[in-house]
Amino acid sequence: MTSIDELTVSTLRTLCIDSVEQANSGHPGLPMGAAPMAYTLWSRFLRHNPKNPSFANRDRFILSAGHGSTLLYSLLHLFGYDLTLDDLKQFRQWGSKTPGHPERGHTPGVETTTGPLGQGIANAVGMAMVERFLATKYNRPEFPLFDHRTYALVGDGDLMEGISYEAASLAGHLALDKLIVLYDSNDISLDGPTENAFTEDIVQRFTAANWNVLRVEDGNDLNAIAQALQTAQEQTGRPTLIEVRTTIGYGSPGRQGTAKAHGMPLGSEEARLAKAAYGWHYEEAYTVPKEVRQHLAPWIEQGERIERAWNEQFNRYKATYPELGEEVEKVLYGQLTDNWDAELPTFTPQSGEFATRQASGQTINALAKQIPNLLGGSADLASSNETTIKTEATFSRHNYAGRNLWFGVREHAMGAILNGMAAHGGVRVYGATFLVFSDYLRPAIRLAGLMKLPVTYVFTHDSIGVGEDGPTHQPIEHLASLRIIPNVVLIRPADANETVAAWRYSIGQNEHPVALALTRQKLPVLPGTDQLAQTGVARGAYILSKEATERIDAILLASGSEVSLAYRAKQRLEAQGLSIRLVSIPSFALFDMQDQAYRDEILPPHITARVGVEMAHPFGWDRYLGNAGEMVGIDHFGASAPAPELMKHFGFTEDAVISATLRSIERSHQA
Repeated sequence: MTSIDELTVSTLRTLCIDSVEQANSGHPGLPMGAAPMAYTLWSRFLRHNPKNPSFANRDRFILSAGHGSTLLYSLLHLFGYDLTLDDLKQFRQWGSKTPGHPERGHTPGVETTTGPLGQGIANAVGMAMVERFLATKYNRPEFPLFDHRTYALVGDGDLMEGISYEAASLAGHLALDKLIVLYDSNDISLDGPTENAFTEDIVQRFTAANWNVLRVEDGNDLNAIAQALQTAQEQTGRPTLIEVRTTIGYGSPGRQGTAKAHGMPLGSEEARLAKAAYGWHYEEAYTVPKEVRQHLAPWIEQGERIERAWNEQFNRYKATYPELGEEVEKVLYGQLTDNWDAELPTFTPQSGEFATRQASGQTINALAKQIPNLLGGSADLASSNETTIKTEATFSRHNYAGRNLWFGVREHAMGAILNGMAAHGGVRVYGATFLVFSDYLRPAIRLAGLMKLPVTYVFTHDSIGVGEDGPTHQPIEHLASLRIIPNVVLIRPADANETVAAWRYSIGQNEHPVALALTRQKLPVLPGTDQLAQTGVARGAYILSKEATERIDAILLASGSEVSLAYRAKQRLEAQGLSIRLVSIPSFALFDMQDQAYRDEILPPHITARVGVEMAHPFGWDRYLGNAGEMVGIDHFGASAPAPELMKHFGFTEDAVISATLRSIERSHQA
């Protein structure tokens, strides 16, 4: 290590110490121990352009151990990203660009939101998959357009999480050799020594998963770290894990090597002693020596040269392959091809009955013909979820251009891998499982909402209509659970046409994830949805069947499979002389986004007789039903029996809807 290298590493460490001390909050231990490996990677290997954090062919760096965020912020600042010393001084403060954990879209240069451990390494797997997909699909021998690596820095906690097992297993199976993971191995977690809970052989685990595993004994040996990174870059056929043995809180005489260094400020005296151990003689906090600035300036210029060379290559590519070049441009900017929805199917009542999962499958295949970068798959349920693109191959180590993703029974990793793919850019992705198993990937869905990633989730078998599989497979609380995640749009279509419209909405936007709740059982195509659903679904709710007269005696609101039930109940109520409005409400979130005038048009405030019908927990329906409203729902677990019997037993019948309507009308008259 040269003197300037030592000074730069010390600068990183002291900036991190100062940020945590100033905030009186944070995690100094990881940055103090991991600074040398991070500096080595960024200064000698990482290909990026600080002046354009979205440069398409940049290497991706993911701090999976997101609690060490001060290390990432200090790197970004020193390497010339739009992050100032003043920003570092505002660490963890209101409105700052340096929140407690890294947030994608909030801080320039942050690739993905991390902090919940294990998510980042799975995101990295997704990013590495996209690089392989784009390279295989678009590169030509003389034009290696997509040729970058994905790096992740993980800690012991990341590798304890089950999601890391799932993600690493898939990465090894897919032979993602451009994925390199730096493991900050310090034997300490928040509560104490990892030996209290974590003594497995990481080398054997990753070797068994088809990873190349390297080890650096001294986390301060920059040359050894560099040699390991060079070896990792030369590895083919396997991703690489580099275990770097470090000391948490390195340099702090009273804290290093202990859990006390993990998640609390060192304190002024301990901070002073740590800086002294580094040979740091600057008195003022947040000092960046001018020698360090001068040392790193060429790396900033190199990043601009790397992007200029890539842009020149891309211009030659477009001249040589104009059609492909146009397609790549659209892909990179997240633009859809012209007439991307031209082949979407339309259904009529005469088309027969379709499970909405079947209609979804037809829609996926129609979209895939027009959208070349649409790819996705299922957690080992593709044949049941109807998510296979029939004309396309499987994404595999033998064909990275395949568009059918086999995630295996790894729901949590699937969710986080999809996030990584969407955050990388250049693809539109979907993933599928049964609705009841959305619990397994809920943390990843939440992060997709936080990052506003346009991932589509295909959740089939959406109610007790699953039938004989019983309560383990019958979702009850899941619709409500997904509806309350901010920025996540849940759509539960009533028939085949609403399913097509739901997909059209999801693919046509880039602002948030969309979850589709689809049926196993077949449903009729409802009259009018071939026209009404095209705009109605995107607005969250619409009048599917108008009232018989100018008078409205009651409004029936339903989602999904229960819309056809409510439709039949409406017909019987009108045979009794009542005038009933039927509203399909496939998406609470989209309906709530509409202006008040539209919402009042659909649900006139003076009509207080209202009935909600949904085979799920009624949580959240009260805001539409009001004091006089009635709910036909289910707030307990189901049972194993044929679906028709379950619906009769649990009260999802025309008679039950009619009785609820009459009660609501009576209550509204009494109000």
